Amino acid sequence: MAELHPYDVIIRPVVTEKSSLQSEELNQYVFEVHPDANKIQIKEAVELVFPNDVKVAKVRTMVMPAKRGQRGRRWYLRARQWKKAIVTLEAGHKIELFNL
Repeated sequence: MAELHPYDVIIRPVVTEKSSLQSEELNQYVFEVHPDANKIQIKEAVELVFPNDVKVAKVRTMVMPAKRGQRGRRWYLRARQWKKAIVTLEAGHKIELFNL
């Protein structure tokens, strides 16, 4: 397995109603990450990519399963499988990109 560059680890932020509530109340931010990334790589990438010396307290990861649909007798793939990371920051730290 090749070493991932920190800028390849985070694919995109996941902005939903639930993730917005988590960022406001629990200081947690949700990202789609590379499927091969581990928690240590995700922590390092978040601390490197975002300015203002953000400190990560905890990283939780989960693999979101693919969603299937059906039209008549045929099954098709509605959404692919992806990996999600919930990053908890230490008290007093924020990512300003989300708080606009």
